[in-house]
Amino acid sequence: MELKVLALDGKESGKATLSKEIFGLEPRVDLIQRCVNWQLAKRQRGTHKTKLRGEVNRTTKKMYAQKGTGGARHGAQSAPQFRGGGRSFGPVVRSHAIGLPKKVRALALRHALSSKAKDGGIVVVDKLTAKEAKTKALAKQFGKLGFDNALIIDGAEIEANFRTAARNIPNIDVLPVAGINVYDIMRRKTLVLTKAALDALEARFK
Repeated sequence: MELKVLALDGKESGKATLSKEIFGLEPRVDLIQRCVNWQLAKRQRGTHKTKLRGEVNRTTKKMYAQKGTGGARHGAQSAPQFRGGGRSFGPVVRSHAIGLPKKVRALALRHALSSKAKDGGIVVVDKLTAKEAKTKALAKQFGKLGFDNALIIDGAEIEANFRTAARNIPNIDVLPVAGINVYDIMRRKTLVLTKAALDALEARFK
């Protein structure tokens, strides 16, 4: 598959060939979904916590006699049914992470890239540079190119002025190629890759 290589001013600056092993697979929704679920579960902090019955500061003295009152038998006021008592089966601090083999994660990334290629949602640009760290000027360039909802992937490092100018533009994510992931690919309409990012992806999967 061949795509035009664009410059940030919108002019064509060549062509790039996408590898069939990375961008030419028939997308499997189940693999992509598994990887997205793995990412979202792993990012949860798991710091939610409520006090259980043994952790609340309430008296454990029996409130009235066991028999003869005509009411239910109660003991400590820390029981869950009383106001101020401990919560029954409440959330505790834990990890929400689930396991997913490394090979499955790599395969899911290739299927996510293939899904974008199949939908025509991949754009290749020559390089990402900005003369000045001006958000307004960069947003204007993105508007001309149609990047209203995009994930932009550069090479090993992102040029400082471009990173600063792009970070306040709504619905635009900029990542180095090492940070490319299935969730961010699928949540954005357009995937923008530089030539350096393409070379790094081909080297990674070959």
